[in-house]
Amino acid sequence: MRDFESRATCPLRKLAIAALILAPLALGGCAETVGAGAGAYAGNQFGHGSGKTAATVGGAVGGALIGHAIAN
Repeated sequence: MRDFESRATCPLRKLAIAALILAPLALGGCAETVGAGAGAYAGNQFGHGSGKTAATVGGAVGGALIGHAIAN
């Protein structure tokens, strides 16, 4: 089992963190931020390892887009 430090430096984890931060900022609002958080939470419920990270990233981006669509 890898320790926390090695997991935090994994390229896919860095991508997940970037998606959680940048997706709502790129769209610019509270609804996008809430959507990204909810989507990341939902996506994190699926998969294992890299697949779980990819699902989290996809959920964050998808949630931000849905939040943006609802807000407009």
